[in-house]
Amino acid sequence: MPDESKTKPNSRPAEALGELLEIMARLRDPDGGCPWDLEQDFASIAPYTIEEAYEVSDAIDRGDMAELRDELGDLLFQVVFHSQMASEQGLFDFADVADAIIAKMVRRHPHVFESVDGRSADEQTTAWEVMKARERAAKQSNPDTPSALDGVALALPALLRAEKLQKRAARVGFDWTEAEPIFDKLIEETQEVKDAIASGNRDDIEDEVGDLLFVAANLGRRLGIDPEVALRRANAKFERRFKAMEQTASDNGEDFAGLTLDEQESYWQRVKRAEKA
Repeated sequence: MPDESKTKPNSRPAEALGELLEIMARLRDPDGGCPWDLEQDFASIAPYTIEEAYEVSDAIDRGDMAELRDELGDLLFQVVFHSQMASEQGLFDFADVADAIIAKMVRRHPHVFESVDGRSADEQTTAWEVMKARERAAKQSNPDTPSALDGVALALPALLRAEKLQKRAARVGFDWTEAEPIFDKLIEETQEVKDAIASGNRDDIEDEVGDLLFVAANLGRRLGIDPEVALRRANAKFERRFKAMEQTASDNGEDFAGLTLDEQESYWQRVKRAEKA
């Protein structure tokens, strides 16, 4: 007997989504809608979309499933918001968005939806990348001169985009094969930062600091470390230790902001030792 849970449609998701779409349309209704929502456009909403995606990631990092549910709802609302604005302009609507991703997923998973021999996870990853490359090539305005770097979104956070650019370059062989030469490159870039500082040219300093960060991202990637994740971890560590310093100073009756740098450093070392104990 077939599993009814896999054959019987569940109407609740469709009902909930329909209600959400109706709420969005109401918010954007010129006759009685929300003034703030009516003022928005794609550009003004885009930063909120990015922020909500990061809040989803943060909830996952903290293992807070109740928060994850809420943040996924906020992210879904962003998709609905953009779709509603596009519908008002006659561009596309939410159904078109859903249809597009459905078609893409079916197209990219022939081993699931078509009669194709079973693939391992590694084989599917390779096939996926080949298919994405074909799709990117089809979108190029000048297909006669495609680039391995085409399609890496400009709006990505700089560190994440650096990693993606490096991965694309690596696919055509432009990559270090081991970590050791990257350490040499870090030393070289550090010296170039020093030289730029000595020159006093702010543009040169910014350029060289950017190069240093780019190489640092490459080192993380070569070591199998996601540089974006690593930096978020470093941010969290710094925040945790800094707040611990402030609290420790307060417990000792001292104003942390009023301490000398040497005294603050002493608290920093104390907090580090406490964490490792």
